[in-house]
Amino acid sequence: MKLLVFLSDWRRTEDTFERLKADTMGVVLVGNGVYHAVVKENGKDSAVLSKPGANFYLLKDDLETRGYTAANVNSKVKVISYGDIVDLIMNDYEKTAWL
Repeated sequence: MKLLVFLSDWRRTEDTFERLKADTMGVVLVGNGVYHAVVKENGKDSAVLSKPGANFYLLKDDLETRGYTAANVNSKVKVISYGDIVDLIMNDYEKTAWL
């Protein structure tokens, strides 16, 4: 299964996210979820970014709304537009989930 997960929260329990399994997984950071790609705690990246085998994306509009630019984003994460999200849903992933 190819699963695209939308992650919109910064402070949350990670149990559900950690339990998700898929042959191919994409994680789109939206809303306050963008903080996973730009904020380090105690010098460490967010645990979300350590999901094995996942591809990470971040919605540019949500990033800029919070006062950040692409230069602030972790190198594991690709900054994308709304159009890119539509392409991911229609072409690359079979199922979507929102956390």
